[in-house]
Amino acid sequence: MSDQNVRNAGFTPAGIRGGSLGSSLMSHEARASGGGVPSGGPTSTLQGMGAKGTTHSSGYTSSGISGGSLASSRMSSEATAHGGGVPRGGTTSTVQSI
Repeated sequence: MSDQNVRNAGFTPAGIRGGSLGSSLMSHEARASGGGVPSGGPTSTLQGMGAKGTTHSSGYTSSGISGGSLASSRMSSEATAHGGGVPRGGTTSTVQSI
């Protein structure tokens, strides 16, 4: 994943850009969780990366998730919480797709 992909999706150092994929994701996630965006969800994860410009070390790559990385740790936790599989639309799958 590159910092540019995250910025192109609307996650920037200045916040989430209106009318972007990021704002759509934030809106959907807020509605699904009753009005707030949960910490550790796709929106907060991507915005954190966009604000800091730190995607290069996250472990989300164009070849998949790097072993031993922050991404692999999150994927493992998410899979454990969901009975062994990573749910479609969850943090891991959403961040990896961007």
